[in-house]
This record gives sequence, C-alpha cells and structure tokens, in this order.
Amino acid sequence: MTDFVLVAGAWLGSWAWDDVVPELRAAGHGAHALTLSGLAERQSVPAGQQTHVQDIVGEVERLGLRDVVLVGHSYAGIPVGQAAERIGDRLNRIVFVDSGVPTHGESMVSAWWQGQAVFEATLAQNDGFWVPLTAPEYAGQDLTDEQVARIVSRSTPHPGATVTEPAILERPLGELPATYIKCLLDGPEPSEDVARLLKSERWRLVEMDTGHWPMFSKPRELARIMLQDI
Repeated sequence: MTDFVLVAGAWLGSWAWDDVVPELRAAGHGAHALTLSGLAERQSVPAGQQTHVQDIVGEVERLGLRDVVLVGHSYAGIPVGQAAERIGDRLNRIVFVDSGVPTHGESMVSAWWQGQAVFEATLAQNDGFWVPLTAPEYAGQDLTDEQVARIVSRSTPHPGATVTEPAILERPLGELPATYIKCLLDGPEPSEDVARLLKSERWRLVEMDTGHWPMFSKPRELARIMLQDI
C-alpha cells in the first residue's frame, strides 16, 4: 500500500482534498491530507518556509509512513520538494500539481513579475500575510460558482514568510522521481525552472485540461493521474 501525503497551496487547508482522498482510498491506498502551520484550523501557529517543510516531514514520521507519494499543489510544491529529499528512502515519488518547485537559495517570489520587494511591501500592508483571492479572480479556471464560493469562504490569509524565505536543497531536485501535472487553463507551458527539471529521465509531464485547482474541478481525474506511477 502506498501512502499519499497531500498538501494544498496558498490559503488552503487539508479540506481542499476532500474530493480526492476518497478516490485514493477506494484504490486501496492511504491518503493523508495535511494542513500547514498558519492556515485553516492551524491559523494561529506562526510559520516560515522551513516550518512548512518540517510540517510535512513530521507528518510522514508521526504516521510511520514508508512508501510515500508527496503531493504538492501550487505554493506547496516549494516545501514538498524540500521535504522529499529529507524523508530519504521513505519516498516513492513526488507529484507536483501545477506548482512551484524549490530552487536552492531562492524563494517562491524571487522571480515575482513585479519583483520580490514589491511583493514584500504588499505583505507588510497586510500584517505580513498574503491575502486570499476574491471570487472574480477564479474566473476561467473550470470551477463552478459553488466551487468558487467554497474555496473563497474557507480560505485563510497565508503566512508571508513562507513565500519570501529561501529554499534549502541538499541535492538536485531532478534526481528524485517526480510527476509534474500542468493545468492548461492556467497557462499552456510549464515555467522555465520546471521545463529544465523535466529534462530529467526521472520526471514525467502530464497535462490536464482544467484550471489551477484540479482537486475541485477534476478530482477523479487528478486521483487517477496520481495513481499511475506507483
């Protein structure tokens, strides 16, 4: 039995995987959705990026998991990619769901289109938090009005330090087995850093004809893709 550890992106908690977890369990595998520090029901917990990395490593160790697929959506690809090398031979595979990938010494917003300084100034105006998206910002992402309302109503501000602090990697990420899921409604091509990693023979690209939040828009299809490489 493989155990999936599922980590959603900015503003979201473990609840974001509610439609995916049953699909994985029905296939005979373990599925453990994780809320990172500072979000959802853990909103009161202070968090930096390495806090989130340790959240993931700690969950694997706490549950005694051995054959682990780490799944990181959007922002969560950054801490998941770092946690993957830290769980050693417990790792089966990483699944990056339309996500960022960590680069040693760089933060998630190092290459922000307006520059990291502008992003940090925005965080400072919001007590150090990244404010959740509003309903109109989910347009064109293959989500129903009900799904958008669900996401917006349950999203919580995201701890800013987790996106501005640099990643720490001890080995090239391309050496680890990974599947990268590109959601085409959020852009037809992977980012340049992902494209470089996809040159590794240990990485596989899968495209989904949906938006950036496939755990809501296409949960069954997303689960099937996760199950293909184990």
